[in-house]
Amino acid sequence: MPKTAAPKTDAPGRSFVSARMVAERAGVSRSAVSRTFTDGASVSEPTRRKVLDAAAALGYHVNHLARGLRERSNIVCLVVANLTTPVRAQLVDVLTRKLQASGKITMVINTETDTDSVSRALRQTLNYRADATVVLSGAPPASLIETCLANGQQVILINRDERLSGSSNLGVDNGMAGREALFLLKRAGCQRLGLVTSNSHTASLVERETAFVRAAKEAGLPVAVTEVGPSSYQEGMTAARLVFGRSNAPDGVFCVTDLFALGFMDSARNDFSLSIPEDLCVIGFDNIEQAGWSSYNLTTFAQPMDQIADMVVGLLRQPEDGGTARKLVEPTPIWRQSVRPVAR
Repeated sequence: MPKTAAPKTDAPGRSFVSARMVAERAGVSRSAVSRTFTDGASVSEPTRRKVLDAAAALGYHVNHLARGLRERSNIVCLVVANLTTPVRAQLVDVLTRKLQASGKITMVINTETDTDSVSRALRQTLNYRADATVVLSGAPPASLIETCLANGQQVILINRDERLSGSSNLGVDNGMAGREALFLLKRAGCQRLGLVTSNSHTASLVERETAFVRAAKEAGLPVAVTEVGPSSYQEGMTAARLVFGRSNAPDGVFCVTDLFALGFMDSARNDFSLSIPEDLCVIGFDNIEQAGWSSYNLTTFAQPMDQIADMVVGLLRQPEDGGTARKLVEPTPIWRQSVRPVAR
């Protein structure tokens, strides 16, 4: 049997088995090893068996990243901001599992929401020769998207309002949620309505606000809009203290995220002794895990994470089905006990 050199050590305690070492152990050429691990390549069965046996004995694994320097890398980058928020973490979890199941290598790039930060992140995906990038945050400039496309990269935008030529755009029908929230509060007999949103004015939040306010106006119901900081539990409490510190406080409120709603509910009960839903009806959006806790039982809307992830995988398999048109999926209303079922 041919002699095999000891594995090269690049750092203490770390050994790397190369294709050359597999070839030496199997007594075949380096190209025979490459053909053995390339789908559809021609290699005789005896040679193939020798290579696989040698690879198993040495613990060899194909370096797909190195192979990607010559071919497609099979890498999909997720550009994400606010990764620790429950809804964003849930979407990343579902996306990574679906992408990995489809044979993709997923790289998560944690960034900020501003344009410059997202631009730097997208340039980083080009350095790694990613086949595709899924942007969950920020507003990348059109020129950078064009650079990504010119380098053969596919770009998918999620919950963004940009229509960038050559990229695919997926989103949730926030308008439907705003209209349905108004219907539920009106059915519960609420007459004085409020809406809690963020001063970040992101596309999704603005869409929910606009649809709710327009539907209320058509129904002849006034809406007091309260803007606070980024979506968080603490900012929801701040909103409640602002709202109930005024005269003619609302008896029905749509919070554009669940995090706002949970903080709003706790402050309403603890600081102002309001009973939910008897004195106050509250609706959120996202259906995070905490929304279903018995202490909240929050009526909300669930983003169809699995459907969005399946659409991303489908676009990666058939990129020609993409386009600049925004494809919308409907959120699912989740009725719980923070809203009365009918008017009193």
